[in-house]
Amino acid sequence: SGSSAPLHQAVLAFCSPTKPFVMADPGYEQGAGAAKFLGAKTIRVPLMKDYSHDVKAMVAASPDAGLIYICNPNNPTGTITKKSDIEWAVANKPKGSVIMIDEAYYHLAGISPCSEMVAADKDVIVLRTFSKIYGMAGIRAGVAIARPDLLEKVGAYSAGALPTTGMMAANASLKVKTLIPERREKIKIIREDTLAFLEKNGYKTVPSVSNKFMVDTKR
Repeated sequence: SGSSAPLHQAVLAFCSPTKPFVMADPGYEQGAGAAKFLGAKTIRVPLMKDYSHDVKAMVAASPDAGLIYICNPNNPTGTITKKSDIEWAVANKPKGSVIMIDEAYYHLAGISPCSEMVAADKDVIVLRTFSKIYGMAGIRAGVAIARPDLLEKVGAYSAGALPTTGMMAANASLKVKTLIPERREKIKIIREDTLAFLEKNGYKTVPSVSNKFMVDTKR
């Protein structure tokens, strides 16, 4: 089910009433919903003034954190957290904690991914999805990238098989080498046009590099 399923399952696998879920505020809410179901505490750490994740505060939020969730670019702000900051978080996290890096929107930003941290055997899980720039929100396909031992723990909470339609469409999409840059440019043009319209009409927005943005509606 895109990358939503492994996000939910990872919270079940690594969090508990004694192991909190740490996320940014504002941030993508699904993990918090899974933590509530589990009876685990959710610790919300405010974003920095530039709307990036405050990784130092997140790492310090709990010595017993089960999962520290970083969505990059962030949802709903559409803002980026520097890779060097994420690398710092991975290097300095509490022992036993897992860092989840949700890259559902990274194709839109053209930033460097964090998958090599998995190749380096770090305690990280990287999420990707075909629901965003690939446009496959309906038939669903996603990826969780991690060490085999971490994937085994996440997989224990999954059920059923992936849809054949989703797998076939995902494979076909990966073969179209021009897809990502073409769609990134189209979305950028529409996003910048929309933000310019809002700014012209007196609405303050958060600078975004994603397919979403935040706007002060003055209400």
